[in-house]
Amino acid sequence: MNRLFMIRHCNAEGQHKDSPLTKSGVNQAQGLATFFEQSSYEIDRIISSPYLRAVESIKPYADKNNIPIEIDPRLQERVLSEEPVDDWIDVLEQSFTDLDFTLPGGESSNDARERSLHLIEDIMNNESSENVIIVTHGNLLAILLKEFQVDIGFTHWKGFTNPDLYLVQKNAGEYIVERLWK
Repeated sequence: MNRLFMIRHCNAEGQHKDSPLTKSGVNQAQGLATFFEQSSYEIDRIISSPYLRAVESIKPYADKNNIPIEIDPRLQERVLSEEPVDDWIDVLEQSFTDLDFTLPGGESSNDARERSLHLIEDIMNNESSENVIIVTHGNLLAILLKEFQVDIGFTHWKGFTNPDLYLVQKNAGEYIVERLWK
């Protein structure tokens, strides 16, 4: 693998796994498709979270280019808690500071990292695919990008947009992370 394109899904109507894209999100998905169609990258694989908003974010591009969307549950969003959390932003920030912090029924940053890192390692070690797109969620995206750029954390997460797009590629033996979505 030469390049890994990591996408945060487009605007959705909610946080439930079956929440569809908003009208704006549908337009954003078309914008992602246009971005990849106008780029010089020939995409070999697309792997997405099973959540509807993630799949719908890349579907226009995948359909137009006849690339199947592989669904992988390791890309689904991290659950902070199975119970509602009033101060969820503070809890999320704490989870970026204490990577083992967890609430009842929730998943720590380290748990989410372990779950998804196996997929990323498989992708990076697969030499038959040069350019791979993964579509996931903001929290997990920040956790995964930290693997390639150690200073990424809560502050970066707060600056993510819907959608957002990062390119990870190896250059002179080290990984470079570049934000492509403006």
